[in-house]
Amino acid sequence: MTFTGALQHANLAVTASEACLYVGFRKNQRDRVGNGSNSKKQGKFQLLRRNPIHIPSRKTMPDAFILTLSISTTLQATAFHLGTLKAKLAKLRRELITPSGGGGGAGVGFDVAKTGVARVGFVGFPSVGKSTLMSKMTGTHSEVGAYEFTTLTTVPGVIQYKGAKIQMLDLPGIIEGAKDGKGRGRQVIAVARTCSLIFIVLDVLKPLTDKRVIEKELEGFGIRLNRTPPAIVFKKKEKGGVNVTSSVALTGLDNDSVKAILSEYRIHNADVHFKENATADDLIDVIEGNRIYIPVIYVLNKIDQISIEELEIIYKIPHAIPISAHHGWNFDDLLEKMWEYLALLRIYTKPKNQLPDYSAPVVMRSTHCTIEDFCNSIHKQLVKDFKYALVWGSSVKHNPQKVGKDHLLADEDVVQIVKKT
Repeated sequence: MTFTGALQHANLAVTASEACLYVGFRKNQRDRVGNGSNSKKQGKFQLLRRNPIHIPSRKTMPDAFILTLSISTTLQATAFHLGTLKAKLAKLRRELITPSGGGGGAGVGFDVAKTGVARVGFVGFPSVGKSTLMSKMTGTHSEVGAYEFTTLTTVPGVIQYKGAKIQMLDLPGIIEGAKDGKGRGRQVIAVARTCSLIFIVLDVLKPLTDKRVIEKELEGFGIRLNRTPPAIVFKKKEKGGVNVTSSVALTGLDNDSVKAILSEYRIHNADVHFKENATADDLIDVIEGNRIYIPVIYVLNKIDQISIEELEIIYKIPHAIPISAHHGWNFDDLLEKMWEYLALLRIYTKPKNQLPDYSAPVVMRSTHCTIEDFCNSIHKQLVKDFKYALVWGSSVKHNPQKVGKDHLLADEDVVQIVKKT
C-alpha cells in the first residue's frame, strides 16, 4: 500500500513526507486503528497523530527560549527577532552540554580505540535489537536480553567488507533527554560524534516517532544528520564592522538579522559571504564551529513481525533499510548502503612488471583520494621519492595514463608509483 493510500484509509490530513514519521506498528489488537470489519487483520498499520507540544516543568532558560520561539513562529515574527532568539538558545545549549569541570571525557567503558578505515556507531533506544545486529554482523558477543539497558558499555567489533576493515560500535541505549545528561546520554552521544556513519536502529513494532526523538537528541549535541556544512564563509576581523555579501538571493535572512545574530556572540567586525540560500540556524552552526556532519542510515529492525503491506510502507522512508537482525534478513542491502554512505574507494597497487594485487586494496575516503593521499596512506617516504604515477581505471582517459600527485582517483583504480632515480 502506498503512502497516499494509507493516508486516505486512515483519513488523516498529513503529507506523505510527514507520514513516515508517524507510522508505527502494533501487533496488539487494542493499539490498532480501524473499524470492526478490519480490526482483526494481522499486522494492521497505525498512523499516529502528532503529539501535542509538551513544555517541561523544569524551569530552565533554554526551555523559556524554546517556548518564545514557538510563539514567535506562530505569530510570524521578524527574521531579526527569531535570529536573535535562536542565537541565544544555541549559546545556552552549548553551556549545558559543555562540562563545567576540568576532568571528564567520554567516560569509562564508552569510547574505544579506533581501528580500521571507518567507524560505524549503533544508536537507538534500549531493547531495539542493536546488540543482536552487532553479534550477527561482526561475530562479536554483545549481551542480548529481553529487557532494557542490557548493554551498559560500548562493545566494539570489526567487519571486513569489500577489502575494508570497518569498526562497529554497539553503544548503550539512549533515552529522551540524553543530550542533557539523562542516562549517561552525553557520553554515548560523544562517542557517536567520532563515527564516520551512524546506524539509528529502530523497532518497527514501536512508533516511528522515536526517529524524531533520537534525531533531536543527536542534533542537540551538535551532530548534523545527512547534511553538508553550509556554504557560508565567515571570517572575523579587527575593524570595519560587519560586511554581508551573497552570491544568491537570501529568503530567510537579511543584513539586520545577520548582524543581530553576530551581536549575540559579541562579534561586531566580520565578513560573511553566503554561497547558497541559508537560514539563521545555518549561520549559527558556522559561528559555533563545533558541528559534526555525519551520514545516517535508519535501520528498521524486526520486519519478520510485520506484514508485506506494512513493509511496503516503511520502504518509503528516506535513508532507511528494513532488516531482521534475528533472522539476518536484508543484511546485504544494509552493507551495500553502508559502503555507499561511507564513500570509500578501493585502490589496487601494481608493482613494476607484475600483475596488480587485487587481494589487498588500499581503502581510502573519497574526500581524500589524490595520488598524494594514496602515497601517504602507504608510506610518507613515497611522496618524497615520487616522480609520477601510472593509473589504470575510470579516473583516466586511457590506460595507463601518466599522472601527477594531484590526480583524483576513482574506485578500483590500479596505481603504479614510479620513483625518482
